[in-house]
Amino acid sequence: MSLKNVFSRRNRILLRELVVTDFKLRYQGSALGYLWSVLKPLFLFAILYVVFEKFLRLGRDIEHFPVYLLLGTVLWSFFTEATINGLQSIVSRGDLIRKINFPKYIIVLSSTVSALINLVINMFVVLGFCLVNNVPLSMSALWVIPLVIELYVFSLGIAFFLASINAKLRDVGYLWEIFLQAAFYATPILYPLQMVDQFSHAAVQGIMLNPVAQIIQDIRFNLVTHDTVTGWQILPIWAQYIPFAIIIIVLLLGAYYFNKNSKFFAEEV
Repeated sequence: MSLKNVFSRRNRILLRELVVTDFKLRYQGSALGYLWSVLKPLFLFAILYVVFEKFLRLGRDIEHFPVYLLLGTVLWSFFTEATINGLQSIVSRGDLIRKINFPKYIIVLSSTVSALINLVINMFVVLGFCLVNNVPLSMSALWVIPLVIELYVFSLGIAFFLASINAKLRDVGYLWEIFLQAAFYATPILYPLQMVDQFSHAAVQGIMLNPVAQIIQDIRFNLVTHDTVTGWQILPIWAQYIPFAIIIIVLLLGAYYFNKNSKFFAEEV
């Protein structure tokens, strides 16, 4: 998988066509069409906001908590969509793989890029909420761009792993959905980390070693409120680099494992 091959014109064209096709098929026959890419996270946010803010009052000490919660929901929805799409990508394109000889990684890329486009659309919605809620925007908001790229790279690495394993063992899809449900509550999306810190500072440090938690908290800090607890505030200097190391390792190992097994996909799917 050389860089020259990755960025060749033929592969870029194929990637674009797969992304466009994915969008068309996903919303085909739907009355609202592409609006569902925005409505789904908004509906989830509305439910979570009513339950956890209005009834449980979890965000009462966090400034601009509605935007804080919406942002976490949107970012987690992207991570879920990108990894699940990636997991299913090779199996769902089985006919194409058996008929045409092309680099198989493009299929995983197209599925995750499709999720990334949805995230970009939803981030404009978050920006609208920021303006409505009088969130003071500054130049630090530009950190959102590299942090979103960081989240995409991590999601892509996981997608490579899951797509390869799912081609051999279909049970991995069910296991990943169970894992995501558990990880949703283990990631500070619904609750501020200040609440966890009241019981265990070590637990907060452990949570912030999770790359997804690190990214969500850093984006919240730079875009919404400095009340957000971040890894560089509570972790030792050496531990602050662990989430980045995890992302690099996952991407490299995921790409290697995918490339190693890609020659067997036509037989397995």
